Amino acid sequence: MNQHPTGPPLIAVAHGSRDPRAATAVEALLDAVRLARPDLDVRTAYLDHAPPTLERALSGLDEAVVLPLLLTAAYHSRVDIPAALREATARRPRLRVHLGPTLGPHPLLVTALERRLEEAGVEAGDPETAVVLVSAGSSDARANAVVARVARSWARRRSWWSVTPAYASAAAPAPADEVVRLSHAGAPRVVVAPYLLAPGHFADKVRRDTLAAGAHRVADVLGPAPELVTLLLDRYAQAVQQPEPAATA
Repeated sequence: MNQHPTGPPLIAVAHGSRDPRAATAVEALLDAVRLARPDLDVRTAYLDHAPPTLERALSGLDEAVVLPLLLTAAYHSRVDIPAALREATARRPRLRVHLGPTLGPHPLLVTALERRLEEAGVEAGDPETAVVLVSAGSSDARANAVVARVARSWARRRSWWSVTPAYASAAAPAPADEVVRLSHAGAPRVVVAPYLLAPGHFADKVRRDTLAAGAHRVADVLGPAPELVTLLLDRYAQAVQQPEPAATA
């Protein structure tokens, strides 16, 4: 079996999108990872809409670390990725895969959110500012509950007027509705922090709808924020240190 003196390849698995800006953002993030770890073989895979598939990304490898490029654990991380790995290892029984967790929740993501807000002209922790934390939303209530916990934790960490969750799909409240609610509740300013990795349909809709509803600022998506580079490499190190590769059966 081949050896990997600098560690097994890292395969980051993104959801994929018909919008080419999403793949561009993913590649920008992974290029930053490659710059930070030039010794590491970093590969991309997509679950849908864009090549390569996870099985294709695993081609030619005897061992790999697979990291879901997803912000919350839901159907894709719990079902789709393990199913793809089962299929790959069924064809190649000697393939060893370390499956890491999703990127979130993690304090570094909140730091990245504040970075994007500051870039939009919003001072971190401004007590006159209410933050709407907007995720894509999921049919999995557990994933939505995680986003709500992130909002509560962020509110405790800083002196914002408030931090509340909203969901671009599949759950309530909708981002524009939450902006309106906070404005009516007396928030001096309402800003929107997209808990989204890449641009695309959801990011565009969130920006358009929340600005129309009266949001003061809408931050950019997380994209290749330096905190995500650090987080990906931390997740990689954690996965490699597992005593045995993660079971895919």
